[in-house]
Amino acid sequence: MKKYDVAAYVWPSYTGDEPRTRMFWPEGYGEWQSVKNAVKKFPEHNWPRKPLWGYVNEADPYVMEMQINAAADHGVNIFIYDWYWYDKRPFLEQCLNNGYLKASNNDRVKFYLMWANHNVPNIWDIRISDVEDDNIIWNAAVDRQEFEKIADRLIEKYFKHPSYYTQDGKPVFMIYDLAILMEGLGGADATKAAFAWFRERAVQAGLPGLHLQLTLWGERDFNLSGVDGGKSATTSEIVKFLEFDSLSHYQFIHFVDIDRDYNEIMEDVLGEWKRIDETFDIPYYPHISIGWDNNPRFQEFRPGIVKNNTPENVRRAFQKAKEYADAHPDQYPLIIINSWNEWTETSYLQPDDLHGYGYLDAVKDVFKK
Repeated sequence: MKKYDVAAYVWPSYTGDEPRTRMFWPEGYGEWQSVKNAVKKFPEHNWPRKPLWGYVNEADPYVMEMQINAAADHGVNIFIYDWYWYDKRPFLEQCLNNGYLKASNNDRVKFYLMWANHNVPNIWDIRISDVEDDNIIWNAAVDRQEFEKIADRLIEKYFKHPSYYTQDGKPVFMIYDLAILMEGLGGADATKAAFAWFRERAVQAGLPGLHLQLTLWGERDFNLSGVDGGKSATTSEIVKFLEFDSLSHYQFIHFVDIDRDYNEIMEDVLGEWKRIDETFDIPYYPHISIGWDNNPRFQEFRPGIVKNNTPENVRRAFQKAKEYADAHPDQYPLIIINSWNEWTETSYLQPDDLHGYGYLDAVKDVFKK
């Protein structure tokens, strides 16, 4: 059977080993606090849920050895770690550094990084998450000096690791919010120069280059100047100008209405894949989200919940992603899933007390059997 690169995002918050998380989750075991304390918001609500593996510390290498084996045995062979940098230093690296990288079997599941360069509002602290005051705890924009510091850390600490995922030998690095990156660097020209420097820096470090991947949202306008006003560009224009190597998505909620039946959502997702094929001239790697419901992060009810996202319906979505990969034989057979463990957004593969191993079995049925 053809081998597929099946990648799942990892939200590295399920540990108390990062001191700065205590302001959000003071009980000391990361965002498991919100999962454990989640309540039913309406009679048909399928929360609370419990992880079959328990509220484990994912910065523990023995825990990650178990999870790596479970992932690999079911066909997930890449973890895409959400990677953060706030206040001039990394944030939430412990799950990667102390969990995955110290696991003795990390050769079974490769990894790469998505720079989750979004601002941090109140959303992680359930005590104030319902307060709509546009409060920003950390701003994710960085200037060129900070960008170079980040790039050097990535190259030396991660890109050279034997388990880092590459294409044509080049480490793949994904960027979540291009608008924020351009804002910090000072516009399109400055961002293009920073990318050229980053690629050359990778070569100087002995790598064959760098594969830059962009997280797509809906169609957006990008401010080319990096300041208020000025000329704007569409997503397709800026992707071409900045010479990205590939594209994918992070979550269905970024580009379709998710407050409905999963099968209806998938019809729009397939339409978006078709539009992307017609619009962009670089590879798009098909993305599947398991679901969406972020009520565990809020005290009050939050509208917008994916419905009928059973393991069987998600299995059919995986099959569509496989068919897309097969129809694009000139690109890597990479499929990207949200996610391995986004519990508080209700979009995860890990087994729970509602579906058991249903979602992992769906991956295995489509991509491994």
